[in-house]
Amino acid sequence: MKNNFTAIIFSIAIVIAAFLLGNSIINRNNTDGIISVTGLGKADFTSDLIVWEGSFSNESTNLKLAYNNLEKAKKIISDYLFSKGIKPNELVFKAVTSRKNTKAKYNNEGKYIGEQFLGYILTQSLQVDSNDVEKVEKISREITELLNKGIEFYSQPPRYYYTKLADLKLEMISKATSDAKLRADNIATNSGGKLGNLISAKMGIFQITGQNSKEDYSWGGTFNTASKLKTASITMKLTYKAD
Repeated sequence: MKNNFTAIIFSIAIVIAAFLLGNSIINRNNTDGIISVTGLGKADFTSDLIVWEGSFSNESTNLKLAYNNLEKAKKIISDYLFSKGIKPNELVFKAVTSRKNTKAKYNNEGKYIGEQFLGYILTQSLQVDSNDVEKVEKISREITELLNKGIEFYSQPPRYYYTKLADLKLEMISKATSDAKLRADNIATNSGGKLGNLISAKMGIFQITGQNSKEDYSWGGTFNTASKLKTASITMKLTYKAD
């Protein structure tokens, strides 16, 4: 009798354990659905600010003479740029830098015996910042005309920027968010459910590349300054609860 009672209790325990284990598995697998999507926002735009730099030098064994010659060159360059339409507030001349120009001296046996002083080299650079992009582009291409005035001017390629970048970024975020929301709606509809509350939103890296260029996107963000015509893009990752 006692053995039968023990067997009955043991059987009941097995049934209860099986029920609890089965219910645990069902609850564990019955988690709420999650939909994660990434949306893209893109826009083409034209730069509205150009920055152009260049430099000129003069060399002489007399430091004062080198400086005076540099000042004369500065006046010629200023007059030239103003005649081309550059405004005084668009032009900045930077501080003059100087260095000694020397060359190594060797004796008849080829042994180094010191440095020979050749003169002082004075260099001054300038920078033009303007919203008239086409005007400065044209001047940067024609600056070799200064050679006819006896000035050797070393021009650097212009850099291009966009002054309304903050507004553009907000516009891109809005586009990327709308794109992600549309993707999430389609996924929910196609799976026979509906989109629930937004759980999280994560913004990706803001990228600016030159149009028709082969620039690669960077994990740290690409910021093109070499092209006047650019493309801005950003991604938004949204995570929704699926009902």
